[in-house]
Amino acid sequence: MPKKKVEKTNKSLNKRYNIKWITVISLWTFVLAILFSLISENLLRNFNSTFAFIILIFIVLLGVTFDTIGIAVASADEKPFHSMAANKIPEGRYAVKLVRNAGPVSNFCNDVVGDICGIISGGAGTILVLKVVNTYGFKKVTIISVIMSAFIASLTVGGKAFGKEIALKKNEEILYYTSKVLKVLDEKLQINILPDLKKKAKKKDKERE
Repeated sequence: MPKKKVEKTNKSLNKRYNIKWITVISLWTFVLAILFSLISENLLRNFNSTFAFIILIFIVLLGVTFDTIGIAVASADEKPFHSMAANKIPEGRYAVKLVRNAGPVSNFCNDVVGDICGIISGGAGTILVLKVVNTYGFKKVTIISVIMSAFIASLTVGGKAFGKEIALKKNEEILYYTSKVLKVLDEKLQINILPDLKKKAKKKDKERE
């Protein structure tokens, strides 16, 4: 099959995949945002101020963790993982798939989960402020609200800055442990969330020959 025709086929395949990915990720964002909001608000409303604060910290740290994974994937090189895959270490194969799908993975980790956690943490902060005001009878709600917003913002920005440093220095280790999670999802739950675009392209080329 001519080289130009192969390249055209690959571009067409990648374009269809991008459209599919945008549609899927938009729907997933809608569903996850509703799910996370319902869970967090119910938990925050049903617990006292101390546990509500712990939940708020967990939400912020969840966003920081996924942001760190997204940066690690975007900055990693797949070459070190080829030898792992060649030595029949399954994590190597999943790590290669992560790097090859760096765009969608980074989009999901940084934008979808990260932004959702950012929005939810703001709402959680508001609920926590109301709990503190109702419990301790503080009258200066505006001051408490401003302090809470500043705390959430500083924790989020500081956490992401720290996570970025780790992601750039330890991207291989982060990909390895992330691959372990993907391996469990794939083998135990039969959930394969990272299709191999190159394999799809080769398969499509064979069908056209």
